[in-house]
Amino acid sequence: MTGKNWKQVYRADLRASGLDKTRMIVCLRDRRFKFYKSLRKTEYYTNCRHDPLGRIIGKLLRFRHIRLCDKYNWMIPINVFDEGLALVHVGTIVVSGSARIGKNCRIHVCTNIGRAPSKEGSGAPILGDNVYIGPGAKLFGAIRIGSNTAIGANAVVNSSFPEGNCSIGGIPAKKISDHTSLSYIVGASPDQI
Repeated sequence: MTGKNWKQVYRADLRASGLDKTRMIVCLRDRRFKFYKSLRKTEYYTNCRHDPLGRIIGKLLRFRHIRLCDKYNWMIPINVFDEGLALVHVGTIVVSGSARIGKNCRIHVCTNIGRAPSKEGSGAPILGDNVYIGPGAKLFGAIRIGSNTAIGANAVVNSSFPEGNCSIGGIPAKKISDHTSLSYIVGASPDQI
């Protein structure tokens, strides 16, 4: 998020989750509003504010973000997701701080994106833009997933699919169709579908 205004990225997250046009009473009950704001504001102060006051605020925000992660059971570190993050349901989501995930990622519950040794070596996954991750999917190792990929429910992905524009699933994951993720992604433009 380097150099971006945190409020713009926050609004992109709300749009991707379909929360940008909700009423105020819903905002108070839906934990995603608070979580997205915490995530994006913490990223901004950590990456962009290097003055003494900015550093102090950044440390306080990091502490608050970690507390929210513990409270909501979403282990999502800062500087992993680009704008357009969509957390669909309440439930466990664990993401490695070494992973890198592009714009408009839609992620479901019981998902784990972790660092591990794999066929491609040791490291964490790198995902392109417009990736849909179904419930229970596990992605681990130094793998690359191309843009516009849909990852099926309970898939175990331990090898790369860099070409993208497909659906993958199974244990271990393999290409199952040429259908892309764009019909699942709220932020995808109609000309991409």
